Amino acid sequence: MAETALRRTPLYDEHRRLGAKMVPFAGYEMPIQYSGIVAEHRAVRSRAGLFDLSHMGEFHFRGRGAQATVDRLVSSDVAGLDVGQARYGLLCNERGTIVDDVIVYRVAVDELMMVVNAANIAKDRAHVLELLGADTAFEDRSTGTALIAIQGPRAAQILGAESGAEVTRLHPFGVIGARLARTSAVVARTGYTGEDGFEVFVASEGAGAVWSALREAGREAGLLPIGLGARDTLRLEARYSLYGNEIDESTDPIEAGLAWTCKLDKAFIGRDEIAKRKAEGARRRIVGLVIDGGVARHGHEVVHESTPIGTVTSGTYGPTVDKNIALAYVPTEISKVGTRLAVRIRERDVPATVVKTPFYRRPE
Repeated sequence: MAETALRRTPLYDEHRRLGAKMVPFAGYEMPIQYSGIVAEHRAVRSRAGLFDLSHMGEFHFRGRGAQATVDRLVSSDVAGLDVGQARYGLLCNERGTIVDDVIVYRVAVDELMMVVNAANIAKDRAHVLELLGADTAFEDRSTGTALIAIQGPRAAQILGAESGAEVTRLHPFGVIGARLARTSAVVARTGYTGEDGFEVFVASEGAGAVWSALREAGREAGLLPIGLGARDTLRLEARYSLYGNEIDESTDPIEAGLAWTCKLDKAFIGRDEIAKRKAEGARRRIVGLVIDGGVARHGHEVVHESTPIGTVTSGTYGPTVDKNIALAYVPTEISKVGTRLAVRIRERDVPATVVKTPFYRRPE
């Protein structure tokens, strides 16, 4: 059987020009690193970084019933969003497990945009189409939309120099229309790194101009292009879930530490099962671990008193916290902060301790 060709984002040529190492990811050929994962990670924490996230999916819902429709689909309070606000939430199935984690943006009175994970676009599209009524129109704009993120303590300064001060006055999870490099854009103060930052949505044909303009605006501020490698270490330090690792259709929001995204006093798909699981209490929970003497990876066993009792979902060396960190599911009764466990790495039980998360929180 012939292999399916990898897709490329509108910025593929830019990545090659910058010497990026390209890897397959969610059906795309994506940059995993440019100057090095640790250097890129530290640039975002101390200055700013530029990310190509154009592989992500963008769904648009329009019409009189759009907001009510998305509110029934998503676990969080979409009905309460005003124009110019965004909210993180979950798409769940009737079993109360997680189809995807998404951000919903109310971009107009009768229009909402939902950003979904790249690997889940087809699945999510089928899921949401089942609930659409005659008063809501749906459009999948994923292939025609580019997404560029700028993250870090100097992100607002750099973006403001290119787009104007109005964008930099956005509150967290605010969204606004803007122009960058003579291109119409939607800009949101959201991100996945634990730092202040923005995500810029533009038509695919305008991506190159916006990318180049932001690189030039950030040159003196020390802006670097950032690959998927540093994006992963940044999000793990900040304890953000990654679909396919921490969450999937075998996990529910309670055990995944995402109960806060579920507004249980409204109707949404999966609500009754999630409420039941919350009342019963989770049998396992996701915890943060610090490992003393090795780097844990996805799939490694977590051990208690020589017995495997859980599984690592994500693990890495955290450059900012200067520790080997991981997330893992363990039985609730041994999930308390301070519990001594171990991670089985190359057939050796390496000591690990349950710690409070996030591992890193940016200074106020």
